[in-house]
Amino acid sequence: MTIRWTYAFVDRPAAVFGPACDFWTAVTGTRLSELRGDQGEFVTLLPESGDACVKGQGVTEGPGGAHLDFAVEDVTGFVKEARRVGAGMVAEHDGWAVLRSPAGQLFCAVPWHGESLRPPVVRGTRLDQVCLDIPPSLYDAEVAFWSALLPGWESLPGSLPEFHVVKPPAGMPIRILLQRLGEERPAAAHLDLACADIDAARTAHEQLGATLVYSGAHWRVMRDPAGGTYCLTGRDPQTGGLPA
Repeated sequence: MTIRWTYAFVDRPAAVFGPACDFWTAVTGTRLSELRGDQGEFVTLLPESGDACVKGQGVTEGPGGAHLDFAVEDVTGFVKEARRVGAGMVAEHDGWAVLRSPAGQLFCAVPWHGESLRPPVVRGTRLDQVCLDIPPSLYDAEVAFWSALLPGWESLPGSLPEFHVVKPPAGMPIRILLQRLGEERPAAAHLDLACADIDAARTAHEQLGATLVYSGAHWRVMRDPAGGTYCLTGRDPQTGGLPA
């Protein structure tokens, strides 16, 4: 079971999928692929160089959010192992599958197509993290699940007690941050961008139609033009780590 690549998905309601794609291509310096899927609900954000690591999905139910795709050499083997460590099966498709973590976070197993070269940093920022927002009662089990599912990744406490980081091997584009919520509510996920200068990034994103929701010590919670929340974080865009 070898994970070769990861994709972060921007999940937004189908009714506002177009504005969401316009915004996220602008902030990531990408262009859209042709639409795919029975209802044109899938799209890849293609970088100027390197291999794509961000995709979009127009969802017909709920507010959307984010999810991960794991590109693997053996989809069947990955699914078997994921179920062994606690994942639930949501849907099996021809060559790929949708699964659910113990807390209810969806993720997918998809075939690897040779992706290997990480796209560059764009104007001092990089979309490099999916943050899983987990209710307190399920947090420890969720940390254990992702650590078991990804044994070749580094699993370690974050900078604050409510955070846990699961870091991929060098060269992989998307990492996972688990955040323990302060209240009991359904699990969800959002995207994080590593920013060399979060206030400069905030200004640039606001010029593209985003709005500020909350300003923290080293992060800014933003809302994109499609209504989805995400975070600008003060981390090194090259490494994903906190500044020295």
